[in-house]
Amino acid sequence: MGSVGKDSREEVIQAWYMDDSNEDQRLPHHREPKQFVSFDKLDELGVLSWRLDADNYEKDEVLKEIRESRGYSYMDFCEVCPEKLPNYEEKIKNFFEEHLHTDEEIRYCVAGSGYFDVRDKNDEWIRVWVKKGGMIILPAGIYHRFTLDSNNYIKAMRLFVGEPVWTPFNRPHDHLPARKQYIETFGANEAVTGHAVDAAA
Repeated sequence: MGSVGKDSREEVIQAWYMDDSNEDQRLPHHREPKQFVSFDKLDELGVLSWRLDADNYEKDEVLKEIRESRGYSYMDFCEVCPEKLPNYEEKIKNFFEEHLHTDEEIRYCVAGSGYFDVRDKNDEWIRVWVKKGGMIILPAGIYHRFTLDSNNYIKAMRLFVGEPVWTPFNRPHDHLPARKQYIETFGANEAVTGHAVDAAA
């Protein structure tokens, strides 16, 4: 195994378990000692990732192939920074509320960087740092949130199947079919799901 080259995604996507401090959400929030998370582990949670050529996204054959194979007919760009996003403070607060969607969330970082936090099967936060050239897909039904890092800027391509629906369902929304489907497909610790149902009751 030693001779296998490094995964090129590592340069644009990194993931680690978060500490539970209440410091600025834009800080890395590494645990002590640091606990990095592998791409295999992200795959197990349904979080898919690619490294693409962000300087040539208009002509990128790999991106075209992904879009065609997954049926992503809709595409737009979202710039998140204090100068470009109307109601920036409020939006950033909303993005960082733990929520799920009933469709996949596809984000391709073409400039800047940001953190996508996802829950693992034991309900612990994994922070996924996506930089220019990184593309991730969060499956429908996974609890997650987003924040900028300390650079305060990301420009992301958003892809969608059909007409976009960006509705966030803040936790708890365990009764939604998308959530039940996610748990069925990717599993979650029973204690965790049982606890979440009690909390919602």
